[in-house]
Amino acid sequence: MGRRSIDAFSAPEKVAAYDADMELMHPNRSRMVEIAVEVLPFEPGAALTALDLGAGTGHFTAMFLQAYPRAKVVAVDGAEAMLELAKARLGGKAEAVEFVTGDFRDLRSLVGAPGGFDVAYSSYALHHLDPPEKTALVRDVLSLLRPGGWFVNADIIVAEAPEVEARFQQLRVEGIVRRAGGGDRRFADHEAARRYLDEMEAREGDQPMTLAEELRVLREGGLRDAAVFWLEYREAVMGGRK
Repeated sequence: MGRRSIDAFSAPEKVAAYDADMELMHPNRSRMVEIAVEVLPFEPGAALTALDLGAGTGHFTAMFLQAYPRAKVVAVDGAEAMLELAKARLGGKAEAVEFVTGDFRDLRSLVGAPGGFDVAYSSYALHHLDPPEKTALVRDVLSLLRPGGWFVNADIIVAEAPEVEARFQQLRVEGIVRRAGGGDRRFADHEAARRYLDEMEAREGDQPMTLAEELRVLREGGLRDAAVFWLEYREAVMGGRK
């Protein structure tokens, strides 16, 4: 996550509105995390160690700890204000989490894992990296995973064909405007919503890749059995095992 993205997600107005905006713009978020957790082949009572990349307000970690209550998590995010919200979300479960503020492109200097991790996961964070950065991150993650460990990522993608991408974007904007219901001037109509999304993505440094590129990065990073577990339009859950 580059400096531009970290700064964007540290802005007070972004932090305050983050979860509400995610529900508005990404209504599949919880379902995607459910699938990412569901695919993991571990017993519910397993005392797992996990790594959250781009923890944000702790949405993924909260669901992970609900599924694996004996787990311990290291949650990394570039925005300290986001991690403060994660602590508040997790409440008593925050005792099972080590919160680390920093750029996950420097993962090896941020995280020490003497025994290794069983799981690494991320949601709506890695699209801020370009392909070489993402490949390097996957390699770093795999170096921290135990043999047989899993990496899962829930994120946005871009269509291969420009015409298909244009249709996906149209559906995206129509859905946001409909869910906003006139209650948010940013999304009052199609034109306003499109302008806001374009400005937001430029400000936050979004660099989504095609699904084929995502899978290539996972394989080149060293992940075995890289697969897609869920896909709808411009969002996907993907991953595999070390």
